[in-house]
Amino acid sequence: MELRKQIDHLLAQGDSQAAFRALAELWRCESGPAAAGFVNSRFQTLRPHLALTPYRLAILRSFTVEPLVPLLRAAAFTSGIDLSIHLGDFNAYAQEILEEASPLYQFAPDLVILAVQTSDLAPELCHDYTAHGPPDHQAAIQRVDANFRDWVRAFRGRSSAHLLLHNLESNPVPSHGVLDCQSVMGQSAAIHQINQQLSRLAAESKGVYILDYDALIARHGRLHWRDQRKWLTVRLPIAAAHLLDMTQEWLRFLHPLTGKIAKALVVDLDNTLWGGVIGEDGLAGIQLGLDYPGAAYQALQRAMLDLARRGILLAVCSKNNSEDAMEALSSHPGMLLRPPDFAALRINWTDKAENLRQIAVELNIGVDSLAFLDDNPVERQQVREQLPGVTVIELPPDPACYAQALRDCPVFERLSLSEEDLKRRQFYAIRQQQALFERSCSTSEDFYRSLLQEAEVALLRPATLARVAQLTQKTNQFNLTTRRYSEQQIADLAARPGWQVLSLRVKDRYVDNGLVGVAITEATDGVCRIDTLLLSCRVIGRTLETAFLACLVEKASGRGFRQVEGWFLPTKKNAPARDFYSRHGFQLVSQDGEASRWVIDLASHSVACPAWIRLIAPRGDEE
Repeated sequence: MELRKQIDHLLAQGDSQAAFRALAELWRCESGPAAAGFVNSRFQTLRPHLALTPYRLAILRSFTVEPLVPLLRAAAFTSGIDLSIHLGDFNAYAQEILEEASPLYQFAPDLVILAVQTSDLAPELCHDYTAHGPPDHQAAIQRVDANFRDWVRAFRGRSSAHLLLHNLESNPVPSHGVLDCQSVMGQSAAIHQINQQLSRLAAESKGVYILDYDALIARHGRLHWRDQRKWLTVRLPIAAAHLLDMTQEWLRFLHPLTGKIAKALVVDLDNTLWGGVIGEDGLAGIQLGLDYPGAAYQALQRAMLDLARRGILLAVCSKNNSEDAMEALSSHPGMLLRPPDFAALRINWTDKAENLRQIAVELNIGVDSLAFLDDNPVERQQVREQLPGVTVIELPPDPACYAQALRDCPVFERLSLSEEDLKRRQFYAIRQQQALFERSCSTSEDFYRSLLQEAEVALLRPATLARVAQLTQKTNQFNLTTRRYSEQQIADLAARPGWQVLSLRVKDRYVDNGLVGVAITEATDGVCRIDTLLLSCRVIGRTLETAFLACLVEKASGRGFRQVEGWFLPTKKNAPARDFYSRHGFQLVSQDGEASRWVIDLASHSVACPAWIRLIAPRGDEE
């Protein structure tokens, strides 16, 4: 009640940012229906004053989901997402997908969730299993697979939105009891076969993903997930205790789709990465190993390694004696992580908020791309107050639960992994070598020349589609318009007359940086309009943005266009791109609020590629 009073007081004072932080704290402390009502009501007051990410979600279903909606709205809002939700009519999912003029397509969603139960799609494999024989079971599997394929095909023909499919849940107890596992085509195996086919369908389709509803139920207990009384009375199969679990699973997809992700995890050391205090207990005294309690800290490190293999950077921020801490990191036999696993290290007595700012600068990412893990609640609260953009992970009192708390955090979710993601640790290790070499160079130009950079611009190909879409979804700092596109939307743009989607791949003397840039242009009436121009933070500051723009300008001039124009749409994160057009000879011609439109006249101006970059551009016959 005190926190609620504080929130209303902050709202009355007009302190929107503090009220938002307090609402997030309320949701963190007591997420549930009562808190959701309070959060959503105050959200309406705050909405005009916050830079939220708007997102349109449609839910098609074969069961009641209305009680889930306020929970999802509140959870999304406290994550910075402003959800507009369309609920399809009960059991009308097929009609909405198949009818071109249905309310679904009129709503124009960014994401569609299709949540259908096994009993609705395949009754022969659910409660009627024992009444049917193997031929009927196989026919049901084939029918369900065909239905999903028809729905995906129809949906993809009418919408470029993302599509999230719930897979099918198994019965808590198979109809044949223990006999079910004695057959390769038992009831559980039949449903598993459908789910495997769904995964293959998603892998073959652009922008289609699978929510493992069967595994979600299993994690929380099949016998406890379902509320049979509510199912029979109001067609709500999910028990009240698990409504929040369902919404949190949806949120795990909303975070990567809206770009609300962390690119780096920054961790404390004492009583976080190991048990005890290295400065007091010494190397032999800290808890870290196969036995409890040291095993709890090893479990956390194992979870961190899993994140690193997902392309998430690791860093250390610890108040400690550097020599003691580095000895533990380097030589303790129970350590799973070693110094090379960390892209940045801040082990000193400096304020942690300041260290986090420095880490963000060193990694060349925004502070709001950091997640912070620390056992000390005082340090966590200080970071929340001083750096509200940082994701501060709340840790439970028991270290045995640390690893699960980390795995549950949705900002680390990814829906695809590119070659660049898998090599990210290697890229940053090489960047440290480059930084050392740069300091030894007398001028910036000497450093640029020493890199031997090669920039290859290419038209979109099927093999690069996923990475191009990924960059539009998560690149924030050097991004002139910050427009987010799905794979299907990118493919649709590339197929339109006059549009081009170009990628930039960069190599240097140290490493192949991979695909790090995207440009999307539209050519009409003698003007080449830049819809999107972005560059990964990994290569910002090496004049590659100039080379990319030079290629666009040269190609436009060669095709007889009069001018190139583009908008700069400012966000809280893209300040590094603010003066990009003015630095390259573009003239400001109009403004719309904070947005600005820039033009360069090709008859009198050009953009030169830096002499130290070898630019490889598509030939005319490739365009």
